[in-house]
Amino acid sequence: MIVADLPPVELARQLAGPGVRLRTGPVVTEIRSRLSEVAQGLALHYAHHSVETTADFADFHVSVAPPATLRKWVRPQVLFELDGKPPFLPLPRDQAFPLLEWGLNWCVSNHCHQYLIVHAAVVARSGRAALLPGPSGSGKSTLCAALVNRGWVLLSDELTLIEPVTGNVVALPRPVSLKNASIEVIRGAFPRAVLGPVVYDTTKGSVAHMKPPAEGVCCALEPAQPRWIILPRYEAGAASRLSRLPKGRAFMQLADNSFNYSLHGRKGFAALAQTIDACDCHEFTYGALDDAMAVFDELARNA
Repeated sequence: MIVADLPPVELARQLAGPGVRLRTGPVVTEIRSRLSEVAQGLALHYAHHSVETTADFADFHVSVAPPATLRKWVRPQVLFELDGKPPFLPLPRDQAFPLLEWGLNWCVSNHCHQYLIVHAAVVARSGRAALLPGPSGSGKSTLCAALVNRGWVLLSDELTLIEPVTGNVVALPRPVSLKNASIEVIRGAFPRAVLGPVVYDTTKGSVAHMKPPAEGVCCALEPAQPRWIILPRYEAGAASRLSRLPKGRAFMQLADNSFNYSLHGRKGFAALAQTIDACDCHEFTYGALDDAMAVFDELARNA
């Protein structure tokens, strides 16, 4: 069963009662919420994701609900909770779905230590993965969303999971988080992309999520081999420029962007070194999506 098989009334009922056990790649999360914003967000963005109806186990048990204070009614707020405990301060109610997304990222990055976890978008073509590490504002999510709309498979927008023994990238396909100007850039460039409502005045500015294509969700259990590490940087008006990145610098970039590199010790070093050895490493500056797409298509042809 997938989320789209549940009528809206039934989805809302399950969220408000026993919870919905949602599979995202290797992770199963039981989600509970009585909020319409959460039900609508799940119905839109997770339509192709599996709902686990027989398994008794979930990796995470989370909820998004109003706090038990007057703020439930006055300037309403919402809390994200894991196992009944809130890891964050409450946010305005209209940020309920982004809060769920941020909370799910937090759960994985803080608990899924069977993987080496890197803060990077990752897309794939023909089973070969391109890792796009970079800080907020570097343009990685915009580039990721564009590539996904041009035939690349979404493995993850935020968290790259590397299996330490095999070195494969494990897919975690979830909605792509777009911020500020990139929202209208993607809307304009890809009219068929499915974007949710814009939420304003968050800590990240204006935020909207793009629904992951069905292909990426259906391929979520198929591992991909790392092939490229590309550090993107958006510069308005700049020509697309791909330059070789020394592997030593690439190693340090991935290590600096890893959530649990030090936790893995020698195994983390070996896994990261294996990833670097398997990849061509580049820095990439771009100012126009069409030019950027041509560069990535050329990389895929020459792989």
